[in-house]
Parts: sequence; structure tokens; C-alpha cells
Amino acid sequence: MPISDKGYAHWQGTFINRKFAWWPITRLAVRLAFKKKGFKFAFFGSLIPAFFYLAGIYISERLEDFKFMLRGSNRFLEVNPAYFRTYFTGDFLLFMMVIIMVIGGAGLIADDLKYNALQLYFARPLHKKDYFLGKVFTIFFFLMFLTLVPGLIFIIMKLIFAGSFKFLTTYPWLPFSVVLYSLALTLFFSFYTLLVSSLSKNRRYVSILLILIYIFSDVFFGIFYGIFHNPYFALISIKGNLQQVGAALFKVKAPFDVPWLYSLLILLAICILSGFVLKKKARGVEVIK
Repeated sequence: MPISDKGYAHWQGTFINRKFAWWPITRLAVRLAFKKKGFKFAFFGSLIPAFFYLAGIYISERLEDFKFMLRGSNRFLEVNPAYFRTYFTGDFLLFMMVIIMVIGGAGLIADDLKYNALQLYFARPLHKKDYFLGKVFTIFFFLMFLTLVPGLIFIIMKLIFAGSFKFLTTYPWLPFSVVLYSLALTLFFSFYTLLVSSLSKNRRYVSILLILIYIFSDVFFGIFYGIFHNPYFALISIKGNLQQVGAALFKVKAPFDVPWLYSLLILLAICILSGFVLKKKARGVEVIK
């Protein structure tokens, strides 16, 4: 009986370009993140400060009912741009963002490098920009939920509790500050996470690097500032730069006597470096279609 040998038949179909080709990547990454051990605890634990700040807004409008709880000055319950700045630039919230990125974002690119999945992604009707957008919007989902959503709820509930629009007429630019700083935080942590994730195929190394870079940048600032007493050393601290930009956007006094534009330029430089590295990683993957 003759045996016929059929060679490889090249696919003759056409690729279909979809408008939101990045969405399946984001959806899958979000679902996988919530399945990871400890992620739900860290994610919802990061929202605890938001509930305290929301309670503070309520109490600020009902001081007469809470006199028994307040002793001395109640200036810390004044809801103003500084109140919002304190929430957005607080040490706890910023650190918890890093923890969330460690658990849910460390493997976004590292795992694909480990299993050589980039070739599979780009062999499909998927552009490289869609691949990176899918990864970026994964981080957007988590961080916007911790920044933009609470910030807008604070403003809405303040108006409801006060029963007037006086707060908004006093600070008409505050909603824009909330949106802009939420975007700034999210964009920076997105580029920062993807940059570190692309440096290794090992998720554990990436997780360690994400934490160490963030912590030691602040530690080195503390050491140098303690020796030289020069506030410009705050520019080597990721947290310090984020706080400087936050103070500027909320129009309150900056924590360090340094022009906030310097901090913005440093954060932008990190984002540009991240884009350069990611582009180089993608350029090394060539798929013939």
C-alpha cells in the first residue's frame, strides 16, 4: 500500500486586525493575579486607608456629633487639597502599590521570557504595541482602583455630606488634580514594573528587585541627607519624587525644598528608559508571517 507524504501546507488566510486586540491579555492577567496567593488580601487591604479617609470626610461635616471622639485641634479633619495629597502620597499606599505589583505584575513579562511566549504572541494577529498595552492596562486596572476611584468618591461624598457645591467651587481644580496624579502614579508604576519584569526570566528575582529598588532608593536618600543635609538628595528616592509631584499637582507645600519639575523629569526618565528596554526586547523577537 503506497504511503503519501504530505509536506507542510502554508496557511493562506488573512489576519484580522481587531480594535482592542490587547484586551484578552489584560483580562487573563487580571484573572490570574486574583488567583495568586495573598493577592486579594494585599489588594483589598490597600483600600483600608480609603475607608478611614472617607470616614474623616463624614466626621468633618458632623463635628458636633463627634465631639466626644475629638480632643484638641481638629485641623486634621479639614478636607482640602492637603487632605487628598496626604492620601495619595502616603507611605502606606505607595508601598502597597509596590506590593501589588510584586504579586500581580512581576511575571507580566518575566514569565513570557521564561517560556518563550513572545513568539506565540507575535505569531498571532497581534502587534507588539497591543502586547505591551495589554500588560500596561493590567497594571492600570489595579492602580486606578486604588487611586482614581477613591479620589473621585471622596469628592462626591464630600458634596453629598455637605449638601452643597461650596467645596467644588472653592477648589474647582481638585478633580483634575485627582485624575492627573492618578494617571501619573499609574503610568510610572506601569513602566517601572514592566522595566524590572523584562530584566529577568525569574519571577522571584523580579519581585525582589521591585521591592529593593523602591526601598533602597529611599534608604540611600536618608543616608546621604543625614550626612550632607542637602534636600536635593531626595531626587534619588522614588517615593520622594512621587511625593514632590503629588504636592505640586495638589497645590500644597512640597515635602522637600526642591523644584518639583526635577522630580517629574526623573520619573519621566525612568519611563523613557523602560520604553527603550521594552522596545529592544520586542525587537529581538522576529516572527515571519
